Amino acid sequence: MPRVTQAHLDARRRQILDAARARFATHGFAHTSMTDLVEASGLSVGAIYRYFKGKDEIVTAICEEATQALPAELTAASVREFAEHIRAIAREEDHARLVAQIYAEAAVSPPLAALVQRQLDELRAAVAALLPGREPAEAARIAEAFVALCHGYTQQLAVRGDLDPGPFAAALLAIIES
Repeated sequence: MPRVTQAHLDARRRQILDAARARFATHGFAHTSMTDLVEASGLSVGAIYRYFKGKDEIVTAICEEATQALPAELTAASVREFAEHIRAIAREEDHARLVAQIYAEAAVSPPLAALVQRQLDELRAAVAALLPGREPAEAARIAEAFVALCHGYTQQLAVRGDLDPGPFAAALLAIIES
């Protein structure tokens, strides 16, 4: 029997995660079964279980893939661009609705909550690092507010739909400049 290449294995895993991401964003975790993921991915049950033990592992893998798109510096232009990026991935990838689902699941899943907490800690540390010349406590306070407002904007996009990022960017700048 011919060996399956790593590229093939990676493509199947990607296929599962992409299908799960889309399904979770539109239907939520609770309303998505493994059967739904089989249907959405076009793969068999066995193929999905080859990569993941269950839905919880798929959710964790999606969270672990999260990347931060922070600007290299926190200028007025870069903060506006960052807020527009949040808006764009909400529109194009349904990212805001997916994040809402992840937070809801993290509220009842201690392992997922720990992963999300670690990611938030890393994000706050990254924002604080973009605030040179600030005392560490002040940078931490600003980073906390910055991250909270970004996630608030994301949640608003999930619930209210497409929103102008202008007021959110202005609020982020006010936090930075405080």
